[in-house]
Amino acid sequence: MSLLVTLGRAAVLGLLLATPPALASLEPNDDQRQAATEVAESLRYGHYADVSLDDAWSRRSFERLLEILDGQRAYLLDRDIAAFSDLRTGMDEALLDAELARPFALYQRYHERAEQRLEWLLARIDEGIDFSFDSQQRLELERKDSPWAGSKAELDELWMKRLNNAALSLTISDQDPEQVTDTLRQRYEGQLSRLRQTNAADIFGLFMAAVTGSVDPHSEYLSPRQGESFDIQMRLSLEGIGALLQADGEFVKVSSLVAGGPAERDGALQPADRIIGVGQEDGEIVNVVGMRLDDVVDLIRGPKGSVVHLDVVPAQAIDMTRSTVIDITRDTVDLEDQAAQGEVIEVERDDGTHRLGVIEIPTFYVDFDAWQAGEEDFRSTTRDVAREVERLQAEGVEGIVLDLRNNGGGALQEANSLIGLFIDRGPTVQVRDARGRISLYGDTESGALYDGPLAVLVNRLSASASEIFAGAIQDYGRGLVVGNDTFGKGTVQTLNELSHGEIKLTRAKFYRISGESTQHRGVEPDINFPSLIDPELIGESSLDNALPWDTVREVQYRTYGEPHRHLETLRARHLERAEKQPNFHYLEQRSELARQLRAQHTSVSLNREQRKREVEAQEAEQLALENERRGALGLEPLEDWTDARDEDETADADAEDEPIDRAQVLETAQILLDYRQLEDGWHYAELN
Repeated sequence: MSLLVTLGRAAVLGLLLATPPALASLEPNDDQRQAATEVAESLRYGHYADVSLDDAWSRRSFERLLEILDGQRAYLLDRDIAAFSDLRTGMDEALLDAELARPFALYQRYHERAEQRLEWLLARIDEGIDFSFDSQQRLELERKDSPWAGSKAELDELWMKRLNNAALSLTISDQDPEQVTDTLRQRYEGQLSRLRQTNAADIFGLFMAAVTGSVDPHSEYLSPRQGESFDIQMRLSLEGIGALLQADGEFVKVSSLVAGGPAERDGALQPADRIIGVGQEDGEIVNVVGMRLDDVVDLIRGPKGSVVHLDVVPAQAIDMTRSTVIDITRDTVDLEDQAAQGEVIEVERDDGTHRLGVIEIPTFYVDFDAWQAGEEDFRSTTRDVAREVERLQAEGVEGIVLDLRNNGGGALQEANSLIGLFIDRGPTVQVRDARGRISLYGDTESGALYDGPLAVLVNRLSASASEIFAGAIQDYGRGLVVGNDTFGKGTVQTLNELSHGEIKLTRAKFYRISGESTQHRGVEPDINFPSLIDPELIGESSLDNALPWDTVREVQYRTYGEPHRHLETLRARHLERAEKQPNFHYLEQRSELARQLRAQHTSVSLNREQRKREVEAQEAEQLALENERRGALGLEPLEDWTDARDEDETADADAEDEPIDRAQVLETAQILLDYRQLEDGWHYAELN
C-alpha cells in the first residue's frame, strides 16, 4: 500500500488511530458490512479486469491479507494459518455476504501473536543485550517465501537474531550500549502502544486492502475520513514535504517526489531511500522503524515554514548502519512551482558550437478553476511549453529536448494537446474501458507549432501522461526517446462514493496508437542510459498484482520520420561518447555494482568484525568508483563513501564538468545533433 505525502497529507490508504475498546470486543458494524457488499459489486461489475469472486480469487486475497498482516512470516505460526484455512476458499463469501467475523478473527490472532512478541522483545531488552557480537550466525533479510514457523521456539530464534541485528546496526552507527538499549526499547514500546490502539476501522481497512489489492495495486477502499483527506489533497491545499511514500517491510520507502515540492527542490531525498527516523524542529528524532505508514505520514506533515528532520538510509547503502539526517522545510506546491521552463544550452563539437533548447516539464498540469471559469489566460502545460518553444525558436536553436524525467503524469488532456504541438493532426492515445469499448483521443488542429529535431528524455519515474506523450512521439517517428524504461502506469482510476466511504477503482487502460499498452512495460527508449533506480524496487512491474501488458488494434496514423533507420549508428556514437564521459561511465559501473551487491546481500552477519569487514569491502568498491569519476573530472577524492551522496546530483563549484543529471541532458543534445546530421544526409541521398 502507499500514501501520498504530496504537500504532506496521506492521499490514499491510511489506518486511522483512535482509543478503542478491548480488541476482543471489536466487531464490524453495519456500515462496514454494507460497504463490503458494495465493494464486491464494484469489483465484479465496475473494474477494468474481469473479476470473478470465486475460489481462485479467494486464494489470492487470502494470501494478500497474510502478506499485509505478516509479510515476513515473523509472527504467525503454521498452525495459525491452518486454523484459518477456510478463508482460502471463503474470502469471496466473506465479502459478498458481508460475513466478516472470520477475517476479524484472523486479525485478532495476528494481534495476539504480535503483542506477545513485542512483550517478549521488551523482556529480552530488560534482561540485557549481549554487546559482544561474536556470534557466527547470519540473519536472512527476506522471508516472504519462507515457510511459516512450526513453533514459538523457532520464532524466538528468529527474533533473537533480529534483536541482535538491530543492536549491532545501532552500535556500528556509533551509539553506545545505553543509547542502543533506549532506542530499541522506544522502538518496541512505540509499536506495542500503536498495536493496542487498533480499532474496528483499522481491521476493516486491512481486509479491504487485501480485497482490492488482490485485483490490482491502484484500486483501494477509502474510509470516510480517508476520502476526505484524499479530496483535500487533490485540491493541493495541504502542506508538507511533497513525496510519495510506501511501506517496505518494517521501513517506509520513498517511491517518488512531487514536482516542485520541498523535497525535490532540496535534492537530498531520493527515490528508494528508507526513512528510519523523523524529528520536529528542535525536537529529538523519533525512530519510525516498524511504525505504520500513516503514522509516519502524520509525523512528516506539518505547517508551512516548519522544519522536519528525516533520518534516512540512502537507497544505495548496503547496510542499515549508514544513515544521514536530512532537514526539509515544509511548504506548499503551487502551479508556478510545476511550470515548464526552457533554456538554451551550447554543445561543443568538431564543427563548432551548437545551440539547442531544453524544456523541463515537471508534470502535466492545468489551472482547472481558471479554465472552467472561462478565463482566457489560464495556465497549462501546453500553453507554457508553446511559449517556451516559440522563444527557443526565436533564439535560433537547432533542436529541442523535452525533459520528462521524474514527471509522474497529470491531466490527460494536457498530454493530448501537448502532442499536438509537434504533429500536424492525428490520434494520440487509445483508452479501453471495462466493456472493451475503445475511445480514441487526438489532436484535431491542423499544423504543428514545431516541426524541427526533437528528443524526449525520460526515466523510471516518468509515468502515466508522460508515457502517453513519449509513446506517441516514438510511434509517429516524430523524434527520439532517450533515457530509461518508464514507470509503466497505464491504467485509469475513478473515485466512486459508497454508502460508507469511497472506492478508487481501475476502470480503463491506456494504449498507444500502435496498439501497445503502456501498462507494466512502460515505454522503452530508443537509446538507453544507465540508471541507479532499480526497476525491481520502483515502477509498475515492482507492484503486486499489477495488470499485465497487452495490445489492441493499432489505429491509422502517418509517420514523420524513420528514426529506426539510424538507431544502430546513434547507439554506437552514444556508447563511444559515454565511455569517455566520466559521469556516464560511473553510472554504468555503479549500476552494475549495485545489481551485484543486491544479488549477494541476502543475509547479514551478526558478528561485529565480520559485519564491519563486509560493509567496508562493499563501500570501498563504491568509493573507488566515485573517486575514479572525481579523478576524471579533476576533483579531489573523497575519504568516505557516505560523503558521495550529494555528489550524485551536484558537482563541485570549481568543476569544469557538469553533474550527472546535467550530463544526461547534454548527451541527449549530442544524440539529437547526431540524428539531425544523419537525417539530413539520408534526405540528401533520397533526393539524389
